[in-house]
Amino acid sequence: MEAGEMIFRLPGRASSPGRFGETTVLRHKEVHHFFFVPFREQPIYSTRAHVFQIDPNTKKNWMPTSKHAVTVSYFYDSTRNVYRIISLDGSKAIINSTITPNMSFTKTSQKFGQWADSRANTVYGLGFSSEHHLAKFADKFAECKEAARLAKEKSLEKMELASSPSQESPADIHSPLTPPVTSDLCRVNGTGDDVTLSDVSPNSELQSDLSPTTQSLGHSPTTNKHWEAELAALKSNNAKLTAALLESTANVKQWKQQLAAYQEEAERLHKRVSELESQSNQANAIKLQKTELNQTIEELEAMLKAKEEEMERLREEIEDAKQLQSQKETLERKLEATGARSRELEEQLASVEHRLESSLEVQENFRKGLKAMLEILDGKIFELTELRDNLAKLIEES
Repeated sequence: MEAGEMIFRLPGRASSPGRFGETTVLRHKEVHHFFFVPFREQPIYSTRAHVFQIDPNTKKNWMPTSKHAVTVSYFYDSTRNVYRIISLDGSKAIINSTITPNMSFTKTSQKFGQWADSRANTVYGLGFSSEHHLAKFADKFAECKEAARLAKEKSLEKMELASSPSQESPADIHSPLTPPVTSDLCRVNGTGDDVTLSDVSPNSELQSDLSPTTQSLGHSPTTNKHWEAELAALKSNNAKLTAALLESTANVKQWKQQLAAYQEEAERLHKRVSELESQSNQANAIKLQKTELNQTIEELEAMLKAKEEEMERLREEIEDAKQLQSQKETLERKLEATGARSRELEEQLASVEHRLESSLEVQENFRKGLKAMLEILDGKIFELTELRDNLAKLIEES
């Protein structure tokens, strides 16, 4: 393979031109897998799980295909009635499994389940974060499996209804007048990975086969109905093959256009990879800056924690100071009340002393007056005594 060469694997069907599945791109000695989900496919359920695949050598050990939990989704193709399980790890498809009626999902533990894909020749395993997620995934697997079975049965019924009166499809009739359908023409249905077109139109081939048929019809009147049925089958087969080839030709043109678009996209991605490679030289510097920033952040967080502790201590001190201030104000109010009471008592004491002094003065004056009265009384008593003595003398003398 030359450098810069690209190979796109475009599986599809003639009935659905332009539908693509997995595309493999090889370029510049590198292999990149791009997984294009067709627009006709819609996601119906998604979850996250760790993806594993069985070891192809031992068939016993599990090999992880993802370093961490990735998204695992169910997709439904409404055109083909096909269900697929798809999981991407970046741009790489690590699971691309089409669900068939023969598949079965097995729970091997409370958080792990597995299923075998015969087309991919491998066994997939999923590790979930909880038993609930595993149960939901298993239920959805059972629903898709049942839907795939019903779709297959309907497809078989449609094929039986579309078959000829002889219960054989025109492609299965191998009479002397029916040309065998080659593998190249069968690939028009899109069952293979490649589409091979014949340069020879089927009209010329079938016309050469129809000529002896027309001659034989003239020589054998007794087998007229049989040959008419064969002729009708050939015409039907011819029409179907012509339509398939025309549709395949249209598909090829559309695929070429899409191939050119994918080449442009691959070139753009290659330029983007080159830019990213040029930017990768700055990764070490960015890592160092990140390490320094982390250290600075840790230091700032430690300083912030110390400041917060100091602030908490200051808050406690402020609360204590507030309590002391409250106590001080209470004591001041009590002291003021005590001072007022003391002044009131002093005033009362002064008033009592004043009253006491007045009372003492009154008592002193009273004592002095009483003494004076006693003196006067003593004088009066003395005078009365003298008067009595005088009266007694007078009485005696008379």
